[in-house]
Amino acid sequence: MSDNTTDEERRYRELQRRADRVSSLIVASDFPAIDVVIEIRKLREFAEENFPGRVALFERIYESRFKRLWEQFRSDSGEALPEW
Repeated sequence: MSDNTTDEERRYRELQRRADRVSSLIVASDFPAIDVVIEIRKLREFAEENFPGRVALFERIYESRFKRLWEQFRSDSGEALPEW
């Protein structure tokens, strides 16, 4: 049982690390919107593979976070964040 918990914690930390990277791309880079969307899609795929049945949670936490960061830090660029 502890092996499963350890594995789930490892996958969760990896999800957090990847989400932090996407957030960093939004906040501290001039990465084009389409490339940010590609990274978000990759992160969503990772979440679907590693946390099946929890996609709604991913949407509520991470997708809303990315949209909020884009509006806060990139609204001046005039480039809208495409839907993913």
